[in-house]
Amino acid sequence: MLGRGVESASFASVDAVARALGAPLALQESDAYEMVKARATELAERTARLVQGTSALESQAVDPAAYRRLVERTYHQLLAGSRRRLWSE
Repeated sequence: MLGRGVESASFASVDAVARALGAPLALQESDAYEMVKARATELAERTARLVQGTSALESQAVDPAAYRRLVERTYHQLLAGSRRRLWSE
């Protein structure tokens, strides 16, 4: 299990460690935003699957169009919110 300090490490701290180890990070700003978008998509789909699963248990399955709207809405809410929400579990 990782210690609390590892969970809350800033990018600057990770970069400093990488440089000290002789392996500087080569991350472009566009790459970082693509990572954020991919993570938001992952979390939005996970949330939609949970809603769909719960609804199915109640015999109120979510149709594909409603599922896609839920994923899109959650994705945009995640991107508009704190980046910390994307990476904390």
